[in-house]
Amino acid sequence: MTETVLRKTENGVLTITLNRPEAANAIRPDDRDGLIELFAAADADPEIRVVVLRANGKHFCSGADVVKLADGHAKNVKRVTDPMRRIMTGAQRLIASVLDCGKPVITVVHGAAAGIGAHLAYASDLVLATDTAYFSESFVKRGLVVDGGGAYLLPRLIGMQRAKEMVFFGDKLSAAEAFGLGLVNRVVPEEELESVIDEITGRLATAPTSSIALTKRLFNSSLDGDRAAAFLAEAMAQEIQSYSADAKEGVRSFVERRPAEYHGW
Repeated sequence: MTETVLRKTENGVLTITLNRPEAANAIRPDDRDGLIELFAAADADPEIRVVVLRANGKHFCSGADVVKLADGHAKNVKRVTDPMRRIMTGAQRLIASVLDCGKPVITVVHGAAAGIGAHLAYASDLVLATDTAYFSESFVKRGLVVDGGGAYLLPRLIGMQRAKEMVFFGDKLSAAEAFGLGLVNRVVPEEELESVIDEITGRLATAPTSSIALTKRLFNSSLDGDRAAAFLAEAMAQEIQSYSADAKEGVRSFVERRPAEYHGW
């Protein structure tokens, strides 16, 4: 990828690293498109079993690059529906690429996760945060409406009233507070972070990946439909998975009383 979005694959784990530390890893359109491409490629690659999103520098991600936004405002070149189209094909598409990636996505947050940076974490499957990390819905402080999937994600994750409080005030939410709300899976001291990442990715990289992919899709869609639709989707997903090599291996290993060796399909 570009120098500002790095990738490394090792033992079935794709690590994507934001690499604009001098700009607090603010995301520009090219960076965003690179991330979308990587998540789509990971979804299609059977050799990738888990994705880790992290960042270099002091902060995880301060959000979209406001310098670009300010430049557009100054030139006053907007046309009706142009901003809407850019958001729908840009920030929202990025969040959708995380939600729709069939591999478990782990986001590692240190320092600030603001705006679209916070939403990248909320869209992922597991969130690890250092004890100095914090989250912020910074849109209101710039006179903007929450975008990048925030209005979809936050009420579903923490409830309507707490979501409104976060976006109306834009106050910083500490890692401990985010953990209390269920936005973070684990708060980890900085010196223990790498070992925790290795432990979690190691378990997921040897798990039945297609089983996780189907379960992820069921969970992500469960709040958008009724019970009948959810039950039908669950039954169909289980039927699909029952034909997989990993399902056969899981049952066989149980009967033979040995550890399962999953291949991800």
